[in-house]
Amino acid sequence: MTNINNQTKTPSQLGYYMPAEWEKHDAIWLSWPHDPITFPDRVQKVEKVFLNIIKTIHKSERVNLFVRNEDIEANAFKLLTFKDVDLSRISFFVYNYADVWFRDYGPIFLLNKNEKKIAMSHWIFNAWGGKYKDLIKDTEIPSFINKHLNLPCFKPGIILEGGSIDVNGNGTLLTTEVCLLNKNRNAHLGKNEIEKYLKEFLGVTNIIWLKDGIVGDDTDGHIDDIARFVNLSTVLCCYEENKEDANYKILKENYEILCESKDQDGNRLEVVKLPMPGFIGDKERRLPASYANFYIGNSAVLAPVFGKQNDKKALEIIQRQFPERSVVGINCSDLVYGLGTLHCISQQQPAL
Repeated sequence: MTNINNQTKTPSQLGYYMPAEWEKHDAIWLSWPHDPITFPDRVQKVEKVFLNIIKTIHKSERVNLFVRNEDIEANAFKLLTFKDVDLSRISFFVYNYADVWFRDYGPIFLLNKNEKKIAMSHWIFNAWGGKYKDLIKDTEIPSFINKHLNLPCFKPGIILEGGSIDVNGNGTLLTTEVCLLNKNRNAHLGKNEIEKYLKEFLGVTNIIWLKDGIVGDDTDGHIDDIARFVNLSTVLCCYEENKEDANYKILKENYEILCESKDQDGNRLEVVKLPMPGFIGDKERRLPASYANFYIGNSAVLAPVFGKQNDKKALEIIQRQFPERSVVGINCSDLVYGLGTLHCISQQQPAL
């Protein structure tokens, strides 16, 4: 294992851990959409999705927004102004990034509550197993960010995307075998070795491995389309009721694993079924649409909806888990054409 700043100890040994998403944030990080390849004939429509996200979330946490160049910055500034966004709560970062999937290439922030410190971990991003060569350059973004933040920064030296893990902030981590054990990530590492990295660099002690991911997911099965912690002991788990649907067996198996799983203290989890929106896509492909891809903000939970019958039911289930927050449905029918939605495009920066 390697880490920087000439430190010989890992984050876990220094008292750092990855906090749960519902813990207080200082900011949300986003990258403004620009790529017509990612969003064919939809860039302007996806801009409107980002405007809705920023309009909703900036009231309770700052928005750190990447823009590719000054022209895009000026356009975003104009659109946000028209949307009556308080621009004093938006910080622009001009950088030649490739795409919007900040969750996967951005830093994973860490907390040390005893010493009242924040740090970051900079994992390698290889564009989901080398699928998109033009996107691999986004692996440098955490280094660019830390030129501004100047935080302790740990480099594990292995490949990991933020969307492939979810934590309860108390020692337990969820992930999938199909992603983290995929030979297109860290072929030289076995399961036990990967677990050691997760424990040392994210401060967890207990790892729950689910199996496969949903159909259409080009990330090889990210957990944030399948199952999410909503408190220390409760997981919302996607479940497909239609036995003829391609996701039925996949999600049933994951649900059954979770029902038999235990937290870091040996207690069983409360597992709540979250419906799926059903088939979304076209004749060419199925898109990875999932209600689990929500973002938990300080005062609002942003949840993807798709104009489907289960939208209302999914929002009600999520709302019951967050009685102190407002659950806001964001139409992601256009955003999901890029093969991700709200959680995939965002990364939270915790507050002390």
